[in-house]
Amino acid sequence: MRMIDNALTGAQAAQVALNTASQNIANQKTVGYSRQGVVLATQAPGAGDPLSAGYGVSVASVRRFSDDYRNLLQWQAGSNVGAMSAAQPYFSQLEQVMGNDGSSLSAGFDKFFAALNAASLDSNTMRDQVVREAGALSQRFNNLDGVLTSQLAAIAEQRGATLTQINSATANLAALNEKLMSAKAQGINTSGLEDERDRQIDALSSLVEVRVVAQPDGSKSVSLKNGLPLVAGDSAATLSSETQPDGSQQLKLAFGTEKYAMPGGDLGGQLGGLNQFETDNLRPVREQVRALAGELANRVNAQLALGYDLNGQPGKPLFQYDPGAAHGLLQTTGIAAADLGFSADPAKPGNNDNLRQILAIKQQSFPLAGVGQVTLGDAYSQMIGHLAIASQQNKAGLSTANVIRAEAEKNWQSASGVNRDEEAVNLIEYQKMYQANMKVISVANQLFESTLAIL
Repeated sequence: MRMIDNALTGAQAAQVALNTASQNIANQKTVGYSRQGVVLATQAPGAGDPLSAGYGVSVASVRRFSDDYRNLLQWQAGSNVGAMSAAQPYFSQLEQVMGNDGSSLSAGFDKFFAALNAASLDSNTMRDQVVREAGALSQRFNNLDGVLTSQLAAIAEQRGATLTQINSATANLAALNEKLMSAKAQGINTSGLEDERDRQIDALSSLVEVRVVAQPDGSKSVSLKNGLPLVAGDSAATLSSETQPDGSQQLKLAFGTEKYAMPGGDLGGQLGGLNQFETDNLRPVREQVRALAGELANRVNAQLALGYDLNGQPGKPLFQYDPGAAHGLLQTTGIAAADLGFSADPAKPGNNDNLRQILAIKQQSFPLAGVGQVTLGDAYSQMIGHLAIASQQNKAGLSTANVIRAEAEKNWQSASGVNRDEEAVNLIEYQKMYQANMKVISVANQLFESTLAIL
């Protein structure tokens, strides 16, 4: 009887729906799981059968609830969080070191010029203090330059680890593309593989900002925001980094037989955040510190050379500046206190006219890259001010990015996440559907038995 066949299709469809609901409930806490649902379609009657209502129901497909736009918003937000969170620890460390009294160059300048001022009042007994404060100021420069150099090394190491993670993620994505293309060709439900691929893309997007395009064969092509390919079908790119003569890093991308030099700035994600902090903040600050050390050494040494020491001899240099030296970029020359050329007259060792000219150096201005025209005494304060602004902007940006990411996750959850109440209703409804179809079969059997009894 046709009603038995119809009821069987209804019962079978209800079973598929119940299995789907149970799968959703089982994975309600699985990270990145996209809920599924059945798409039912009526089986229309065939030609030449005008009295047939139809041939029951079929499950047209098991649908995966996924919204590419919501996925994209989530990935973009994750990229912004990755970029700013990668730079923030370095900002915080640099602010703490540069603002600390024990390592502040401003405090060192103040003590050095205070010793010079005291020597102008009592040149004979305070000269030793000038030499000691010059050594202490040199050490402050060397300590700060060491911190900056250590940060460069840490960023290079973190960049290498990030590139390894990116290469691993792209290789996994290429493998998943291959599995998905094969499964789609065989008509297998690919929801689980697609979930895993989206999780891998989400992880990749936190490392570097990506662009994703779905392909008709079931694969997804992934590229950098500048258009360079990362994944195409079952092929993946490999990223690497090469050290340049100036110490900077040049990123390389190899895809198949092609190799590309990558710009390191606007890449997004952790990789872009590290590169941008190094380029826009860390290296400029290190160059500013070295320029300040060079200006101090050159100006003080030049003025000392114009004066005379306690023995009436020309003044000797106090500082030695060498940014390439392994023991520090700024050192004192080992000069004796009596050799400081404070006098402007070789016949008058107690004359401190040249010392007054040395004191005036603190108020002399010079151009400092990234800051502008500054005095020697105010240059460090200006540097800290610029760094603090950049750090606060990054903190504010990170806070905003975290909020946007949280909202993007909520939007994704509303479309693709499992709702326990909804699934509970589905269980009840499909259970009723199954029971109703079984009741139809029971009624059909009774009618069939009644017919046989008549016959």
